[in-house]
Amino acid sequence: MTETVSSNDQPQLSLGTAAARNLATTTKSVPQMQEITSRHLLRVLPWVQVVGGAYRVNRRLSYAVGDGRIRFVSTGAEVRVIPAELCELPTLRRFDDSDVLEAIAGRFTQREFEPGEVIVSAGAPADRVILIAHGKVNKIAAGAYGTETVAEVLADGHHLGDRGLTEETAVWDFTAKAITPCTALILSRGAFQEIAAQSPELREYLDNMEPAESRAVNAHGEAEIELAAGHVGEVALPGTFVDYEAEPREYELSVAQTILRIHTRVADLYNEPMNQTEQQLRLTVEALRERQEYELVNNREFGLLHNADLGQRIHTRTGPPTPDDLDELLCRRRKSHCFVAHPRAVAAFARQCNSRGIYPDSVQVGESTVTAWRGVPILPCDKIPVSRQGLSSIIGMRLGEEDQGVIGLHRTGLPDEYQPGVSVRCTGIDEKAIASYLVTAYYSAAVLVPDAIGVLDSVEVG
Repeated sequence: MTETVSSNDQPQLSLGTAAARNLATTTKSVPQMQEITSRHLLRVLPWVQVVGGAYRVNRRLSYAVGDGRIRFVSTGAEVRVIPAELCELPTLRRFDDSDVLEAIAGRFTQREFEPGEVIVSAGAPADRVILIAHGKVNKIAAGAYGTETVAEVLADGHHLGDRGLTEETAVWDFTAKAITPCTALILSRGAFQEIAAQSPELREYLDNMEPAESRAVNAHGEAEIELAAGHVGEVALPGTFVDYEAEPREYELSVAQTILRIHTRVADLYNEPMNQTEQQLRLTVEALRERQEYELVNNREFGLLHNADLGQRIHTRTGPPTPDDLDELLCRRRKSHCFVAHPRAVAAFARQCNSRGIYPDSVQVGESTVTAWRGVPILPCDKIPVSRQGLSSIIGMRLGEEDQGVIGLHRTGLPDEYQPGVSVRCTGIDEKAIASYLVTAYYSAAVLVPDAIGVLDSVEVG
């Protein structure tokens, strides 16, 4: 009988690979890091050297206060306006009696509107003020050729009909229609006049109201520079001067820091073929740069999302970002160098273009090819937040000091500078033989004039 021998029982005729690897040199990659992104924002911002640690933005004096947004508090389904926030209404802008403001706030009644429901109609008496606590509303006006056109999209914090509180003959010159479920607070003229009749302070304030400006102002609220044009002969020319803000804003450099610790035994013995200290520093600086870009977008003091002027914040017309929405964002400034959007918002815009049979442009930004609209690149930035409801924002910017745009602020030439604006200082070796390195970056951003940056809010990315 013949005996079968399996391959596992065959004698080994040569050196095995497992043993041979003990003598071989392994080819290795440098440490990889998933957190690293393209960081387009850091690359496109023009960086200005700030020697004194602060950058002062001198502007022409502005007399216009502008329409601010009103904030609310809610308890369950009940919504109330914060009394002090009523000073955002032009009629009450300089009135500061907290007791009377609280009484006015208590007279607002809450009402819910369904999508498509008309809130006010053009030509009807404007006998109330309406505060939009939640939802989106279309302001519809008559077009030049008899058709209706959406003049503006209002959302949380906007208000309608302020002048109806004091003007008996005021009428609505537009129609307001809810496009999403809306929660509004309404104060009638009668209720307001009842409070005024009981409050001598409010009556005196209303009787002595002065215009917000003591000088003629331009469309941006700046004191007008008086000029003469088109005249002939010897006429008396107007005299004028350009006034400046008495207390201009200063942007101080922010800081991001960490202490990198490396055991000297690791640094001494495990440095081949890669320098351990160098790799540790490289990855730490990468994380520092990622945090720097996050702060430039989200920091409440200087972040781009929080420094956009309220007049430069608009809302999408339907929810997802459409070509119409980006056109609206573009038209609000004389020049736009780029959009910045979350990658999901870029994909949502592409879907809207596909549904309309539109093909966006592609442009080269550095070594990357990105989507563009009207020749303006849309730079992906995952630092822009996306809410739980799937809402995000798209930023449109004009860049550079020469164009009165948005600039980045940093300080280079630091002691022990590792990269421009980043310093690495050895702070010593402790009793456990651990070397410590202080890694520091200084940075900020400044918006030179309000229209340098605009934000498209309530962008649905789902």
